[in-house]
Amino acid sequence: MGTRGREIVGIDVIHLLKLLNAAYASEWLAHYQYWLGAKVIKGPMKDAVAAELALHATEEMNHAVLLSNRIIQLGGTPLLSPKDWFEQSPCKYDAPADPYVAVLLDQNIAGEQCAITTYKDLMDATKDRDMVTYNMALHILEEEVEHEEDLQSLREDLDLMVKRGSR
Repeated sequence: MGTRGREIVGIDVIHLLKLLNAAYASEWLAHYQYWLGAKVIKGPMKDAVAAELALHATEEMNHAVLLSNRIIQLGGTPLLSPKDWFEQSPCKYDAPADPYVAVLLDQNIAGEQCAITTYKDLMDATKDRDMVTYNMALHILEEEVEHEEDLQSLREDLDLMVKRGSR
């Protein structure tokens, strides 16, 4: 990173890199959870939900790219091993062991809610101290909020469909 670019960061860079790597780890795990869920999903509305999961997988990968670029800009190294993702991610990875559509939606809603908290915390840590990271976190947060809304809407539609079908 350029000397002046690092100087203007008004937060301990080592601490910031830990926060960024934790978010980076979460994005990789979210990407894989979405991607694999889209492949193995079963049940009603599976095609619509699989399409949404696949789209979210791509967007989570884009978040990982943004985070890795910022980590490198700050003179850090993105986590190099998938093993480290599990250890450093504040959000857990839910393997799609039960591929039923409702289970996958619930798992991914929980993941998005964790991501929302992660980016809110990153924004709180960088507000008025590192505007580059703050703006990146805000951009990602906006997409995570949209993901949660998309998944909850699908879950509501599924619940209505199942409820009507049981009449």
